[in-house]
Amino acid sequence: MLAPLAWLYGVVTACRNRLFDWGWLPSTRFDVPVIGVGNLSVGGTGKTPHTEYLIRLLSPRKRVAVLSRGYKRATRGFLLADERSTSREIGDEPFQMKHKFPDILVAVDADRRRGITRLLDLPKERRPEVILLDDAFQHRYVCPSLQILLTDFHRPCFADALLPDGRLRESSRGIRRADVVVVSKTDEPVDASTVREWREALCLDERQELCFSEIVYGEWTPLFPDEVSPADPAQATVFLVSGIANPRPLLAEARRVAREVIHFPFADHHDFRAAELARIERRRQSIDGPTCLLVTEKDAARLRSHPDLPAAWRPILYQLPIRVRFLGQDGARFNRRVLEEIKNHE
Repeated sequence: MLAPLAWLYGVVTACRNRLFDWGWLPSTRFDVPVIGVGNLSVGGTGKTPHTEYLIRLLSPRKRVAVLSRGYKRATRGFLLADERSTSREIGDEPFQMKHKFPDILVAVDADRRRGITRLLDLPKERRPEVILLDDAFQHRYVCPSLQILLTDFHRPCFADALLPDGRLRESSRGIRRADVVVVSKTDEPVDASTVREWREALCLDERQELCFSEIVYGEWTPLFPDEVSPADPAQATVFLVSGIANPRPLLAEARRVAREVIHFPFADHHDFRAAELARIERRRQSIDGPTCLLVTEKDAARLRSHPDLPAAWRPILYQLPIRVRFLGQDGARFNRRVLEEIKNHE
């Protein structure tokens, strides 16, 4: 029933892309390296951990800025984050990156072209030497120096459909604009024949790099370390609260560690309401024995300063850090491609 709407949506997005391809709509290049990290779907491919991977790679070498839309923030226009910024002001993912990497510049602006211009207007000693665009693959008014596209190993773009019939923001033909395609969340062995099959399915040409990455989970980290009451997940009932697009890998990781997991899934970037937190707390209080709560880093960004966070959660609330790891030699190839692009601008 949704197929006709998806077809109409596809016509609109295809026409828009053609206008950019023909130069009838402007696409601006900048003098500094601009690296885009995006996808064709509405979420769940791991853009934030891949952006953080780039931060770790580039920040020892260059002054790095991350520019994001700041999805679901309560503010408008351009905003440069500082140590006082909240997730409500700049969005949960920019807040997460600023919290983890306080020395880099993090800015939000729905108009990426204006945002880049404002960053480049900063004093020379603060002006970024490389800018990472978070989730801007469809924002074609900026033409990145290097365009990195992510697709989920378990839901690749070539096996998906356009909104609202599927999760694609535009046709999978948009992959032609990518310089590097990363198949994220890979959890199976990848050999030469697998790479060939993926290249054919994605219709990549010789200039396009194909890499595979996986998600690596870190140690459970307390949100409030000064108040923590140490809990052994293997002996506790874990309440997993997730507001992300695809919680299945997270749930599998929690079940691998915990004795029992009770999952409360919410929509991506969910703004937790007081009644929802109270409902979870009532359920927790009904459990006999030790309990703890586990959230993602993105959800932690919203819950850390939530005015209605139950006081009983503070000693038992943990976040689960994640990082990206490339498979085999893909990390070396990915790093080399990125660093070569930076060097070309020197």
